[in-house]
Amino acid sequence: MNRGEEQQQLDLEDILGTMSTAAPPAAVPAAAGEEVATAPASSEATAAPSTRKHRNPSLYANVPAAEIIDSLPLETRLLVRRRQYGGFWQAEFLLKGMAAAGTCFEPEASDIFLASLPKSGTTWLKALAFATLNRATHSPSDGQHPLNHRNPHDCVGFLEFRIIQQQQQHDAAGARGLYEALPSSPRLFATHLPYSQLPHAITEEGSRCRIVYVCRDPKDVLISYWNFYKKVAATAAATAGGDGDGQDSAGVTKFEEVFELFCEGRFPGGPHWLHALEYWHASQRRPDQVLFLRYEDMLGDPVGNLKKLAAFMGCTFSEEDEEDGVVDQIVELCSLENLKSKDVNKNGSTRLGIKSESFFRKGLVGDWKNYMTMDMAARLDKIVEEATRGSGLTFGNSSLLGRG
Repeated sequence: MNRGEEQQQLDLEDILGTMSTAAPPAAVPAAAGEEVATAPASSEATAAPSTRKHRNPSLYANVPAAEIIDSLPLETRLLVRRRQYGGFWQAEFLLKGMAAAGTCFEPEASDIFLASLPKSGTTWLKALAFATLNRATHSPSDGQHPLNHRNPHDCVGFLEFRIIQQQQQHDAAGARGLYEALPSSPRLFATHLPYSQLPHAITEEGSRCRIVYVCRDPKDVLISYWNFYKKVAATAAATAGGDGDGQDSAGVTKFEEVFELFCEGRFPGGPHWLHALEYWHASQRRPDQVLFLRYEDMLGDPVGNLKKLAAFMGCTFSEEDEEDGVVDQIVELCSLENLKSKDVNKNGSTRLGIKSESFFRKGLVGDWKNYMTMDMAARLDKIVEEATRGSGLTFGNSSLLGRG
C-alpha cells in the first residue's frame, strides 16, 4: 500500500468513527454484479481497524466521506447499494450513518443496544425489550399500550438511522440533538452494525453500555430476507411505475441467485456468520456487557428468555410481577400473532419508509426446508461451520424444526 492509499484508509477510519480492535474478516472474492474500485482490497478489508480517537470531530459537519466511500468495492444487487468495509457489506447510506454516530453519539452508562442482522428476530426483540423496560408506565395489559398502535421499529430506533437526515443536511447540531432529546436511564437503541464497527465509546474497556444480540440460523435468515426482499422490491417497482414483479434493477428474481449472494457474504451487513461471531466473542469476553440470544431458544422458551433479558437490562421481574402475570402478558403482547393482528402493522409504513406488514411473516424455525435443496443447505452449513470452527458458536436448535 503506498502513502496515498494509506492516507485514504486513515481518512475513512476517521470518518467512519473509531473501530474496535477485533480483527476484520477476510475479503470476499469479486463476483458478477460487483464493481471493484481502483483502491486495493487491503484498503477496505485487510487493514487493521483503527483504535485512535477521532482526530477531527468536525469532519461530520462537512461529510467529506463520499469520495472515499465511492472507492470501496460495490455490490448493486438486492436493491440496496452496498460497499465492503472492514470485511462487511454495508449499505452506502449506513456508512454515512456510521460516520455520524461515531462522531456525534455520546453514550450514557445506562444505554442498552439491541444488535442483530435483518430478519434475525430484530422486530421481536425490540418489542420485548421496549415492553419490559417500560412496563411501569405502560402496562402490557393496557389496550392503549404503544405496541398496540405503533410498529416496534417506531418504538425503538436504529442508532445509525436516527441522524441520516441531519447528516444529509450537514446539521451536526441537529444530529446531536436527536440523541440528547431521547429519554434517559436507560435509553434503548437498535443497531445492525457489526461489533467492530460500533462507535468505540460503546465497546471500549470500561464502558458500562449493555448490548443484547440475537442471532438466527443463517438458513432461516436467508429465507426470511428473500420473502422480505420480494415484498420491498415489488413495492419499489410499483412505485416507480413498473409491474411490481419483485425484480430490481440488477435483475435478481431467482432464489438461486440470492442463495449465491448469501453464501458469498454479500447480503446487507454480511457475512451473516461473521457478524454473529463478533458478538459471540464479545459476549465471551464481556458477559456482563454483552448478552447473546438465539432466536430458536427464544421461541422454545419465551418466558425464560424474557426473564433473562429483563435481568440483563437491569429490570428484573419481581415476584409480584410474576404473580400478577406481567411476564406472560408481555410475551403475549409481543407475540408474532398479536403484532400481526394490529392495524398499524397491517397498514401504513414505518419511519424507515418500509410497509409495516413487511416485517411480519411466519417466524418459523426450519422454514428453509421449504425453499432449499438438501445440497444447498449442506453447502451453507459447511461455509458457516468452517468460518466459526473452534469458536464454540452454534446456530439454531434442531429440536424446534418446523415449529412456528
